[in-house]
Amino acid sequence: MKIEQIYTGCLAQGAYYIRSGKEAVIIDPLREVQPYIEKAEAEQVQIKYVLETHFHADFVSGHLDLAASTGATIVYGPTAQPKFKAHIARDGEELKVGNITIKVLHTPGHTMESTCYLLKDENGVDHALFSGDTLFLGDVGRPDLAQKAAHLTQEELAGLLFDSLRNKIMPLADQVIVYPAHGAGSACGKNMMKETVDTLGNQKKVNYALRASMTRDEFIKEVTAGLLPPPSYFPENVKMNKEGYESIDTVLNKGMRALSAEAFELTANETGALVLDTRDAQVFASGFIPRSINIGIDGSFAPWVGAIIPGTQQPLLIVADKGREEEVITRLARVGFDHAIGYLNGGFQTWRDAGKEIDLVDTISAAEFAGRFKEQKLYVIDVRKPGEYQAEHIEGAANVPLDYINQHLAEIPKTGDVYLHCAGGYRSMIAASILKARGWNNLTDVQGGLKAIAATAVPRTDFACTKSTK
Repeated sequence: MKIEQIYTGCLAQGAYYIRSGKEAVIIDPLREVQPYIEKAEAEQVQIKYVLETHFHADFVSGHLDLAASTGATIVYGPTAQPKFKAHIARDGEELKVGNITIKVLHTPGHTMESTCYLLKDENGVDHALFSGDTLFLGDVGRPDLAQKAAHLTQEELAGLLFDSLRNKIMPLADQVIVYPAHGAGSACGKNMMKETVDTLGNQKKVNYALRASMTRDEFIKEVTAGLLPPPSYFPENVKMNKEGYESIDTVLNKGMRALSAEAFELTANETGALVLDTRDAQVFASGFIPRSINIGIDGSFAPWVGAIIPGTQQPLLIVADKGREEEVITRLARVGFDHAIGYLNGGFQTWRDAGKEIDLVDTISAAEFAGRFKEQKLYVIDVRKPGEYQAEHIEGAANVPLDYINQHLAEIPKTGDVYLHCAGGYRSMIAASILKARGWNNLTDVQGGLKAIAATAVPRTDFACTKSTK
């Protein structure tokens, strides 16, 4: 028996490859499925099942392409109603894979169809739990995402989640290994641990939601407290996972269209496409296509695309470092942004060489910022999450979280100098690009964010540990 966790940091997502004998299963695969196929071919095994823990909201699963390529059966838990061929398993049903058995545990709460898969080894001993978004390390799945579809309140869903954990998961042996679908950084939970594998016994000790003494009412109150609104792309991803989508190969063919500077500009004007610049923040600041949005590929790229760009149907034109265009388009497709329609051939240098108009973002070092802060009162905007801001921030700074900046534009002055910062410089440049595209020309980005500012004498509030800082 072999269990391999295939973890994607950008999405804080864990997919799983399980092999026994000449058969294998994939749990919650990513959109690009060729790596799973190649792995199975290298080990000369047949992928028998694609197991889905639920209809994912934060990424588009590769179940359809993987099943079409391998003949594997797609499996969902009870109550799931996909619009494509799949096996809807019964609660307690057992699936044979080589010499092992995978037992279906229906665990509604995060969503109504949420299901965990309990792996029993060759001797029939409970070995591992693939817990999806039902149980994370240090947390549980948020119960507010499926409210509309389930016609239930988040409190009612939280109550179902309490029952699922107490009746299906907590009675399992402490030595059972827990493999969740997500880790720290995912928007599917509030306070996940950075680790991606643990024992159930340890989770019973450290996970607040598994306290043995916890009442149902206490669970509902704690699990629903402090939930921020989910990213706007979540319902669109659920719809794609439930109803189907274009093959990743089709998406790549559309997106991998090399355009000259003239063709790029013409296409943008004719289609209304958004220009997405995926270069490093400081490189972007030194020169970019006017009204383009910067979301760097070397960061939490896909989740920020989903949070910032309204609608997965938005046509996109890509500016990328040379050789990384396919990576960008693939990572966009992971979160359902399937409408990349071309990229700037040769990258931004092509635009510059063509003599096209260029815009800039003013930036200063943390040391220079500290000097200005000492001499005069500055208007500072901190674009980090509320929990980060509450934990520690520059005295007098306003908090406008990047996640919701589009809803708070009226709060940001267009006159007088405005200084932007985040934790390290990635998010503040996204914010700067959004504001520049909407007519703000009074912005200065502080390089290195609060991490760099903390090494200066700029006064900050006393640090206060909060549970929502991740």
